[in-house]
Amino acid sequence: MITLPRVMLVVLLLVGGYTFVVAPAVAASSGPAVRWETKRSEPRPTFPPAPGRPVAFPQAGKAFFGVFTSRGPADLTEYDGFVAAAGRQPQVMMFAQGWAGAKTFDRQPFDRIVNRGMLPMLAWEPWNFRSEPKQDASRGDQPDYRLSRITGGSYDAYIKAWAAGIKGLGYPVAVRFAHEMNGYWYPWCESANGNRKGDYVAAWRHVHDLFEAAGAGNVIWVWSPNVAYDGSTPLQQLYPGDDYVDWVGLSGYYGTGGLEQYQTFDQIYRRTLASVTAISKRPVVVTEVAATDAAGRKAEWITDLLRSLPKHPEIIGFLWYEAVKETDWRIAATPAAAKAFAAGIAQPYFTASWSPDMTPSVVRRSGGTS
Repeated sequence: MITLPRVMLVVLLLVGGYTFVVAPAVAASSGPAVRWETKRSEPRPTFPPAPGRPVAFPQAGKAFFGVFTSRGPADLTEYDGFVAAAGRQPQVMMFAQGWAGAKTFDRQPFDRIVNRGMLPMLAWEPWNFRSEPKQDASRGDQPDYRLSRITGGSYDAYIKAWAAGIKGLGYPVAVRFAHEMNGYWYPWCESANGNRKGDYVAAWRHVHDLFEAAGAGNVIWVWSPNVAYDGSTPLQQLYPGDDYVDWVGLSGYYGTGGLEQYQTFDQIYRRTLASVTAISKRPVVVTEVAATDAAGRKAEWITDLLRSLPKHPEIIGFLWYEAVKETDWRIAATPAAAKAFAAGIAQPYFTASWSPDMTPSVVRRSGGTS
């Protein structure tokens, strides 16, 4: 989530299972009051088949923008605030589901996103966040979710059920499986939980192959490390290969503890962008990004972000973290941040459109890093 390991654990312990409360099955028992979205029956999306040649997403010369909120499609309050502040609807919405949270597949969150004109991205996380210990050193210690158990078949029935469910949706879904694996704060990190070198790639390929065997060809596979820090696991050790990945995702924030000194987007991301473009030919998506206003420079950083992204043709989109957690990351938090964001995405570069019949772009654009 951020670049320094000593800070990452503090941040994540503060927010607990920050990405998990968005799933309807979890939201009903914890967190803020559940709104109507989780209780109503979402109609199944309908869309006519596209005539002619498939259209790529995002379109050539454009990038998408997306959003990730604390409750996702379970409660659209933060989403509505984001759209109002941005002045435009995003093309992608990410929500998360821990493997211990929902034992059966539920299509409602996916349909709710598609019915609002967005590509769903599932952050699919193999652990039980509710049982995580509070001691920093033990946070990633959950033997039940050791990578070798995933590869060994302990969760095959669960994986197959979700593969069948996602296949049955009939529209594209991006799956961001086991993100930030180059750190040590999750049970799927190779440097945690008794995992060994090579275990992550084996687990990724096992999950991917089960989806392929189920015929779930509508999945966009998103491999998503954290931006590199001194001591993080080398990305080349963790990359499953272009045959198993469609998009490379990155997480990186400005202004969290240890990063109080102002750093531009390029200062935070340059090192990791160079690494991923050296090991993969896949497009890059910034899957988590946001900025604090603690030093009064949030609007300035947003302006820099949205001026910098068009200089990186390898990056085809980004998702803003619109939530109040260890700080208020929302663009809706201040008029200055909202104004900077709205002005930035008004550029023609960020006018990509999405519909379920579009084909995801899986070839990295030329140009490299700037």
